[in-house]
Amino acid sequence: MNAIVLATFIAYFIIVILVGAYFYDKKTGMNEYFLADRQMNPYVVAMSAQASDMSGWLLMGLPGAILMAGVGEVWIGIGLAIGTYFAWLIIAKRLRVYSEKADNAITVSEFFANRFEDNKALLRIVSGIVILVFFTFYVASGFVAGGGVLKAIFPDVDLSLLIVVGAAVVIVYTFLGGFNAVCWTDFLQGMLMLVAVVILPLALIGELGGAESAWDSIVSIAGVDPGFSLDMMSVGAITIVSGLAWGLGYFGMPHIMVRYMSIKNPDDIKKSRRVATVWVIIALTCACLIGLVGRAWAESAGIMGEGFNPEHIMIYAVDAMWTVAVPVLAGVIFAALMAAIMSTADSQLLVAAGAVSNDIIKHHKKGEISDQKLVWISRAVVIVISVIALVIALGENKTIMNLVSFAWAGFGAAFGPLVLLALFWKRTNSKGAIAGIIVGFAVTILWNTFLGSGQIVDGLQITDAPLYGLYELLPGFILSALAVIIVSLITAKPSKEVVGTFEAVDAECNAVKPIGLAGTGIAAVVAAALFFIGLDFADHLTAWEFTETIGVMNIAGGLAGGCAFVGTAVAGVALAVAGYGLYANRSDRLMGGAGALTLLAGLCLLCAGVFDLGVSDFHFVVRDLALAFGGLALMCLVYRNVERKQYICAGACIMAGIVTVLAIIGGAACLTTAAAFGMMFCALVQGLKLMLAKEY
Repeated sequence: MNAIVLATFIAYFIIVILVGAYFYDKKTGMNEYFLADRQMNPYVVAMSAQASDMSGWLLMGLPGAILMAGVGEVWIGIGLAIGTYFAWLIIAKRLRVYSEKADNAITVSEFFANRFEDNKALLRIVSGIVILVFFTFYVASGFVAGGGVLKAIFPDVDLSLLIVVGAAVVIVYTFLGGFNAVCWTDFLQGMLMLVAVVILPLALIGELGGAESAWDSIVSIAGVDPGFSLDMMSVGAITIVSGLAWGLGYFGMPHIMVRYMSIKNPDDIKKSRRVATVWVIIALTCACLIGLVGRAWAESAGIMGEGFNPEHIMIYAVDAMWTVAVPVLAGVIFAALMAAIMSTADSQLLVAAGAVSNDIIKHHKKGEISDQKLVWISRAVVIVISVIALVIALGENKTIMNLVSFAWAGFGAAFGPLVLLALFWKRTNSKGAIAGIIVGFAVTILWNTFLGSGQIVDGLQITDAPLYGLYELLPGFILSALAVIIVSLITAKPSKEVVGTFEAVDAECNAVKPIGLAGTGIAAVVAAALFFIGLDFADHLTAWEFTETIGVMNIAGGLAGGCAFVGTAVAGVALAVAGYGLYANRSDRLMGGAGALTLLAGLCLLCAGVFDLGVSDFHFVVRDLALAFGGLALMCLVYRNVERKQYICAGACIMAGIVTVLAIIGGAACLTTAAAFGMMFCALVQGLKLMLAKEY
């Protein structure tokens, strides 16, 4: 190993330990140790949340899966990107406000207990045990992954020793600094991860002779390797739905939710959401590119032989390009790989420790023990959990990587529905909450064990399976939600105090809209731009006529299919966000209806882009519903434009309608094509207007 590379890499470890030492304080209380006293910077919170979320999967698992199987493996990434945005949008601020009003809860388990006045502590203990069990295995998987990265960098050192070294660094700065240290190191690690995923694909493209040459190489590989596909739909409907379902996990991830709870000002959640969304889109896109161009580079370099590990493509590339030529950069990229793993392990370790010290020990001692002693107990618990996780990691349990996806499903199914209902439905009670956690947890285990799972194989990819092989998170989430609702309805109503707190939180959160008019307008403009650009590219990359491109509006396969997906499904998500914003800012029933219709139009457009023509007529049904809902929403908006004498905006939409009708009558375009053009042009006009409006 080059001495400069080694020095740079070691410097990274020293920095994160120094951060932990900086935040070390013998007098730190529980609120400071586990939640930084709710004083975190919104930008640090955003980067910390995303860094702790993605782990080594971003820099190793996703690129490795795409390198071997092609673009069909991006569905998990798409699901995670959508889930990231909507979790920040829907639950982040409300959870921040509610957790403080609910007796200043500092963990997710404590929030549940305080929210539902669980005086018997059953809810606290059940949720604490779920957190403890799952996160112990989660941390173990991180230790194993960290050891694997270190082994690739230091091949002559024993793997067990490297696992211990990587684990020791995480333990030290988590032990010393608590939540502050974890968040600030995650901020640093998130920046390193972003640098790595942006630089590497550009460098690989340069090595391959430019973008055009790289793409030609990728296409030629797809032509000779039947296992490598550029068709996003090749993996099958179950895999697509399973991949998208990963996004539901965000509503139940304890280590991400505590980030929402720690921000200093709830109104700064918007800043965090924007930073997190931009980060995750850039990171996931570049990680996919690493997989694609990494495959072409690996083929050209002749390293796709025995012993080749697709998850280590970044290590192979960095070692070949920069270890000698630019050793400092190589050291930084290697540090970024460790950062991806450590930024998740530290967060999970801290939350698991909180489940023991705060949710179980503190509650049962009931004031008999000081905060300072509890912090030291928490530090001891960090050591104990780490040792258990380390034993599991050193045991080389081959199922650990599969348990990561299993744990994600478990948390998402057990906690996700309850979090949403606890924040938005005042009728939810403690019995319903306990039922939801147990049902979600049980369904996850039973579905995975007896019905098969669209699971991660060899730590790399989701495989297609029959309908019963659906990723367990989705059925677990649905059945858990039903359990919460049904049990809450058939048991006693919450007390007046619980309802009063809920209504106070609801009033405070509704006072400031999650999306302003400007944000709503931006979403509408983005939807229109993606629609026109995506479908235009799809048209130029296929033998279709442009009218046919709009008419079928679905994944075509290859690069054209990707463009069509952007123009329909991704544009549909943006349109749904615009509809939600319009509804949130409604001034009356007319505008509320326009927002709801726009939201439905976006969701239908999303489905139209996902379901291809060969499955059933469902594609055509949702496509036509998207146009119908969109048309009705625009009629409401144009009526309001005229009513308020906003004639320029109304006139532009009316002219678009006239052109649409003339195009159909004159035979220049079919009904579907003309309607789609007209709807998206009007969405563009209305979006530009909303960006400048102070009120609607």
